[in-house]
Amino acid sequence: MAERPALVACVFYKDPIAAMKWLETAFGFETTVLLTDAEGNVGHAEMEFRGAPVGISAEFGGGLLGGGRMKSPQNLGGDGSQFMRVQLADGIDAHCAQARAAGARITAEPADQFYGARTYRALDPEGHVWNFSQEVRVVSGEQMEAASGLKIRTSLEGV
Repeated sequence: MAERPALVACVFYKDPIAAMKWLETAFGFETTVLLTDAEGNVGHAEMEFRGAPVGISAEFGGGLLGGGRMKSPQNLGGDGSQFMRVQLADGIDAHCAQARAAGARITAEPADQFYGARTYRALDPEGHVWNFSQEVRVVSGEQMEAASGLKIRTSLEGV
């Protein structure tokens, strides 16, 4: 049996089935697990993109979460607490065009970044933020620091 990823993030939707259909069309995600009850309500679902899973769930709350509630940004006045970053192998401009054609609201057009990636950002129909990135050139740490003014670290030591 293949080893499961150590971490699977989950995105919460008012209508997870509609969201999954949209994510397939707009972003090219693939459904890998869909568990529903007798009424068709999602109990658990997962999708994958380039082998990376993401959980898709309906909004819920209560005892399992210690009283917490998981909500779609659509039910939070557009506020969200997640920012999904998805790494593309190639074709970022075509991917953006596909997302736009499916109704994604593009909040940042494809653009080259100082750290060597070309990125674009989109909102799905319920307001989740999806950031797509494609590596286009190798940039050294010194070049990134010079371009951004930020100090690059790989640990918390000395902070």
